[in-house]
Amino acid sequence: MSTIDPVTLEVLRHALTSVAEEMNANLVRSAYSPNIKERRDCSSALFDPHGELVAQAESIPVHLGAMPFSVRAALARVAEWEEGDVVILNDPYLGGAHLPDVTFVAPVFAGSGLVAFVACRAHHADIGGPAPGSLAPTATEIYGEGLRIPPVRLWKRGELDEDLLRILLQNVRTPDERWGDLRAQHAACRTGIGRIRDLVARYGTELLGEGMAGVLDYSERRMRAEIRRLPQGAAEFADALDDDGVGTGPVPILVRIEIRADTVRVDFAGSDSQVRGPLNAVFAVTASAVYYALRAVTDPTIPPNAGCYRPIELLAPEGTIVNPRPPAPVVGGNLETSQRIVDVVLGALAELIPERVPAASQGTMNNVAIGGTDPRTGRPYAFYETIGGGSGARPKGDGVDGVHSHMTNTLNTPVEALELAYPLRVERYELRSGTGGRGRFRGGCGIRRDLAPLGHAAHVSLLTDRRIGRPYGLRGGEAGERGENILVRDGEEIRLPGKTEFDLHPGETLSIRTPGGGGYGPPAER
Repeated sequence: MSTIDPVTLEVLRHALTSVAEEMNANLVRSAYSPNIKERRDCSSALFDPHGELVAQAESIPVHLGAMPFSVRAALARVAEWEEGDVVILNDPYLGGAHLPDVTFVAPVFAGSGLVAFVACRAHHADIGGPAPGSLAPTATEIYGEGLRIPPVRLWKRGELDEDLLRILLQNVRTPDERWGDLRAQHAACRTGIGRIRDLVARYGTELLGEGMAGVLDYSERRMRAEIRRLPQGAAEFADALDDDGVGTGPVPILVRIEIRADTVRVDFAGSDSQVRGPLNAVFAVTASAVYYALRAVTDPTIPPNAGCYRPIELLAPEGTIVNPRPPAPVVGGNLETSQRIVDVVLGALAELIPERVPAASQGTMNNVAIGGTDPRTGRPYAFYETIGGGSGARPKGDGVDGVHSHMTNTLNTPVEALELAYPLRVERYELRSGTGGRGRFRGGCGIRRDLAPLGHAAHVSLLTDRRIGRPYGLRGGEAGERGENILVRDGEEIRLPGKTEFDLHPGETLSIRTPGGGGYGPPAER
């Protein structure tokens, strides 16, 4: 246990967090793609020399809970790190989330040797595969989802591996944008390395190392103290994904949560087997969702790091929807199944600590990928975004309208930025009034966003959920309204499946209508 004094520990804790925040800010400022520079679909974090998460930027929950698995995979693959090395990877079965999320891991050398690692993860708007945007809603193997990258050094001793870079860029539709985003990630890592070296120069290697260990112990103590304050006992909850996109559905997820003394046991035994479609969530994603939900209902001010998660025991049977075996496809596990995992964990916790848990939020990221050839330039483009919806009503207040919730903490793509970057027009963007579930406190409203291609036929991929099932209410509150995907053709509205791909022609409109959040408490008491 660290013996560092509390004041110095607090100074170092905030200093380390500020490094991660500055890394992410520089990544956003340097990125080429609207998905990163506008939506901020990226995350940054710091790790100790053993690969333990020490500090993170408060950005994307599904990135940050899974990133430590990628860092550990990089450390396992690289025996000897050298100054200037940068490892990249996106393999979901080695700690990634899905293939579009590319992770950078770089060592920090200062003083007498290795003192830390920096890492960042960014969602690239295209990473190859059959569909623009690398969102293949009907993939049945990971090989059909895009370029799969094991831990490899893109920079070695500070020198770029040009051959490896050519392989990467040859397999994507938008190589210039990808190279711009990769450089932005590299710049973020260099920022982190420089700032940690500044801390070493100020505090010394020994004190910095002691501070890192102290931060982990501090978070563990606070988390265990919070768990001890919770009611002891066990609860179960089940919910389901609508389908897997290739004919299987519904897909149930079952969790049992047991609070014992200062530990929490989370067991997904009984959840559905892995599915043929791309809704499988690798273990790193499942862990990320569990960590997020438990931190949210205990004390969100506890510093999120490896120590914070030590009291959590996670059981996810291999071969299930929450821990598949390769080569199961996984692109939607990160996007959609992670949301349902949060729903079931919070649903179980609502039985134990009802005063802390809201009703279900929209339960989907409403993923949209559109691509084709830009008639203005004659070059391929790939647009990707997630769309907000209603958050669940709370024990003491209404849900929030039109917001990203739970595992996605991104922003929307501003209409002006979208129309400037892509040959698309936003024809309608508004709240869906009345879609939140009724209750003493109502759920937040969903969103309607209508998109149309300009002067060309575009390929559309949709990966959405809660188009059949509805976000649950709590304590007598009503469920939120389900979402809808609509193709408007010749004035007729054609209902689309939740997971599908098709060509969108000039004069046609894609209308995404997202779910509302569940209500809380009996409507008669409003």
